[in-house]
Amino acid sequence: MATLIDLAETPVRELNAALHAPVVSAGTWRVLNPRGAHAVACGIRDDLSVDIEGHVGYYCAGMNQHATVTVHGNAGTGVAENMMSGTVRVRGNASQSAGATAHGGLLVIDGDASARCGISMKGVDIVVGGNVGHMSAFMGQAGRLVVCGDAGDALGDSLYEARIYVRGAVKSLGADCVEKEMRGEHLAELAELLKAAERDDDPEEFRRYGSARTLYHFKVDNSTAY
Repeated sequence: MATLIDLAETPVRELNAALHAPVVSAGTWRVLNPRGAHAVACGIRDDLSVDIEGHVGYYCAGMNQHATVTVHGNAGTGVAENMMSGTVRVRGNASQSAGATAHGGLLVIDGDASARCGISMKGVDIVVGGNVGHMSAFMGQAGRLVVCGDAGDALGDSLYEARIYVRGAVKSLGADCVEKEMRGEHLAELAELLKAAERDDDPEEFRRYGSARTLYHFKVDNSTAY
């Protein structure tokens, strides 16, 4: 049976303290009436399942480790920011900077994500069922961003070694981001990511983007790219 927390009656600080308690090693939690509250279910370190029944504000499920957090609604800025492991799923749309600086785990956004999705990503896998806004994967260092819809301006600007897969149209590519060949190994890893996100999109319909590797070190010959 799930532990039930109603945020209409219980402060977010008390919810997070309960989720962090040393005696909490496993279990299922349901959070009612989040009503756009910020920092819901942040910093979980255990193998928990947390269902949030409604919309959340900033930094939901930030710094997540091991837990599975599902938002049955929309999420504000920085959902799953600095996540280390586990799974975070947003059943609706996400605001800007989803998955920012995240080191690992899987972030799934069933709807659209706003600007800078995956900014400075460091190993996280992000699957977006809809579109992403401008400068997504900006300075992405490692991990994979999968966009099942369209991408806005400056996709992958100043990218390092993160991989980007886009099914739809890309408005423009950022500095040092280029389209790359889609080989068998990439089709296989994309199929795994789509399966993990519970999607049935055809990997053959995606294109791959990555770093041209001209901005790692300053060279005068590349000065116009900066």
